[in-house]
Amino acid sequence: MHAGSCLCRAVRYEVEGDLPPIQLCHCGACRKAQGGPFGANIPLESANFRLLSGEDQLTAYESSPGKERVFCRRCGGPLFSRLASKPGAIRLRAGTLDAPTDAKLGFHFYVDSKASWWPITDDLPQYPDARP
Repeated sequence: MHAGSCLCRAVRYEVEGDLPPIQLCHCGACRKAQGGPFGANIPLESANFRLLSGEDQLTAYESSPGKERVFCRRCGGPLFSRLASKPGAIRLRAGTLDAPTDAKLGFHFYVDSKASWWPITDDLPQYPDARP
């Protein structure tokens, strides 16, 4: 079991099972939404994600047609995104997990649009656009 929360801890959750590799998205939307050089996301089946508290603090922003970014209305902390076309899945924001975690890094994608000020210096696979 893995636990996590938003910044103010109003929204708390747990994830059952092993964590898939963390996907590092360098697209402009993820950079803007996360306020950093990339979004660090873990794809999960919704059935493995359970809110423990703060459901009333969640709000969503439809950043593109059919894609919602869900965050805490109190602290603004991003928690996950979801696609209308994939109702059984979410993309959890890896930074919201409580440490320590056994999650590993998987790959970078949308590297053709990465922040010019952030060099990628690891040996992880890189994809110019969408993830494989």
